[in-house]
Amino acid sequence: MSFILSNNQDNILNSKAAMKADFDVKTRTHIGGQALIEGIMMRGKYIWAVAIRQPDGTIHTESHDLVSRIDKRSWLHWPVIRGCTAFVESLILGYKALTLSTEYAFDWEDEESPNAGGGGNCSSPDTDDQDNCSISNTSDGADDPAQNTENAGNCLTTNAGNFSGNRNPNTELSHNCSGNHSNFPNEASSENLSSNLSTTKDEQTNDNKEKKSTGLGALSIVSVIFGTLLGIAIFIALPALLSNLVFGEEQMNTLGWNIFDGVIRVVIFVLYVWLISLMKDITRMFRYHGAEHQTIHCYEHGLELTPSNAAIFPRLHVRCGTAFLLMVMIIAILIYSILGQPINSLIDLTGITEGPLRFILVVLTRIILLPLIAGISYEVTVKWAGSHPENPFVKIILWPGLQMQKLTTKVPDESMLECAIAAMNIVLENEKSHEESADKTVGDSINAQRTDKALDS
Repeated sequence: MSFILSNNQDNILNSKAAMKADFDVKTRTHIGGQALIEGIMMRGKYIWAVAIRQPDGTIHTESHDLVSRIDKRSWLHWPVIRGCTAFVESLILGYKALTLSTEYAFDWEDEESPNAGGGGNCSSPDTDDQDNCSISNTSDGADDPAQNTENAGNCLTTNAGNFSGNRNPNTELSHNCSGNHSNFPNEASSENLSSNLSTTKDEQTNDNKEKKSTGLGALSIVSVIFGTLLGIAIFIALPALLSNLVFGEEQMNTLGWNIFDGVIRVVIFVLYVWLISLMKDITRMFRYHGAEHQTIHCYEHGLELTPSNAAIFPRLHVRCGTAFLLMVMIIAILIYSILGQPINSLIDLTGITEGPLRFILVVLTRIILLPLIAGISYEVTVKWAGSHPENPFVKIILWPGLQMQKLTTKVPDESMLECAIAAMNIVLENEKSHEESADKTVGDSINAQRTDKALDS
């Protein structure tokens, strides 16, 4: 049964109280996810998995081993440092998953070819020639050699230009098509031609997909670089510039300057999220974001992972990346305000007291402090708040982030919940397998010890 939840949005948004009354949280999971283009990525302890809705309606799933530097170096487990590392790894993993989703969310067949829907059929724009090409090849070519020769030319010509954009038409097919037509009167030859056409189409589709995927990969790298520079300009340089216009140089009123700088940054962030939420494609991604949260809620409350069960839960979650980003901006106000005077003293040592060069140094110090701010935000949002969601102080701290999620998550439909559940199940099955393997290893070790003791006695 299909269920579209838009009619019950208010009930879902306010279902937190109902959850407390009707459900008890069974487990707190470490599993998190990310919305993709027409899909979901879920990340566990050992693997990450994606479930992507393809153009034909099916769901493509795949998983990859999760390799973390934190597991290799003990000092990366230290508080704050682990947050910096986890933040960087999450960005890299998110980029990989998002790039992967572009490979399966779109139809990569070349639609620019005049025969895009025909799969490389031997055809001609002229209807009569098309009939001649397809019918005479399955008839006795001895009846009219001249006609066969003419049709062979037509067939060779149309084949050369109508393989959905194929740059290298199949040589064997061209040979068969242009050769002696007495080779085509039987069914085996006709099947061979169809097989060649089908193979050519599949190879062409894969070639187009690989070529466009490679192009998208290069474009994505450029987009990441451009996006990073744009982010620095909008969220660091612009607030600092506006603060300079209002308060003058930072050292003139460090506390007021940094508070105003932080408030402007939050306002820009909220405005940015609201503007992109008006875009149709982004709205769909936000709906997948909601599906991710509802699926995790469903699992945490011990219900069977089905679209109907997941749909009753709210689309807001305390461990959301949106809440984390907003926490980063709040922590930034505190860190920049506390360290403002020491940083100004260090900048003074350069002899640059004002002007554009000092402004650039102020911006650079903000960029340098970002890892520290991200690490502290991780400890607050993920480690502490994520483990104590019912704490009254946690609710106060995370309230702004939860309100932001009303912009970054939308009510999903059944197909979106299916994707989220598919990715979640892959991760859960993998973790169950690891736990069973670990239990077996422990059991074997205990049995071995008992055997050794029995032999000794």
